[in-house]
Amino acid sequence: QVQLVESGGGLVQAGGSLRLSCAASGGVFDINTMGWYRQAPGKQRELVATVTSGGSTNYADSVKGRFTISRDNAKNAAYLQMDSLKPEDTAVYYCQIITLRLLHFWGQGTQVTVSS
Repeated sequence: QVQLVESGGGLVQAGGSLRLSCAASGGVFDINTMGWYRQAPGKQRELVATVTSGGSTNYADSVKGRFTISRDNAKNAAYLQMDSLKPEDTAVYYCQIITLRLLHFWGQGTQVTVSS
């Protein structure tokens, strides 16, 4: 059974930084894309950033230049370094993986709160 476990969320002041981690386990060996999404209260879940197994990255315009996604293929892990955080970055952040067989898996989410 595939499981994604996120960690690293918390409360930070505007301008601060946080680093989120996502670890996949449960016998998944063919992860293609790993990504981070977020959902703020009353809003739809939105893409934050993705990274492929080859290292290609994609970012939402709202986080370009502030957030950096990375991954460790050997550990089936993905990371999101978030700098220059803004109150509008407050949301629950979810990790997602997509396998080569196009199976999608989600983590349980981690809360990020940025105070002004």
